[in-house]
Amino acid sequence: MKKKSSESSRREKLVSVSADYIFNKPLTAKQKAVLRKIKAKQDAGDDSDIDFSDIPELTEEQLASAKRPARRLVAARLDRDVMEWLQSFGPGYSSRINAILRSVMKHQQR
Repeated sequence: MKKKSSESSRREKLVSVSADYIFNKPLTAKQKAVLRKIKAKQDAGDDSDIDFSDIPELTEEQLASAKRPARRLVAARLDRDVMEWLQSFGPGYSSRINAILRSVMKHQQR
């Protein structure tokens, strides 16, 4: 009798890595060189290779509207199918809920 392919395959060994290991892992020489280059540019204030000429100045009104309104944490009970639908679009379902509710709110205010 022929073995199933899953029976003949070896399982890979699980590797456990702690956050301390990740954050305290020494940088490679290449990573250090890149960081030195960035720091040297920042210290010199060297933005000469960036062309800002095609970027218009922001008005006070634009700057004021760029600030997000304060958010409030709430708990809501949603039907399972509604929640699955919201999550099916990927991460950010709570922001999606907020956008939908804001749309309805603005429509009601008209």
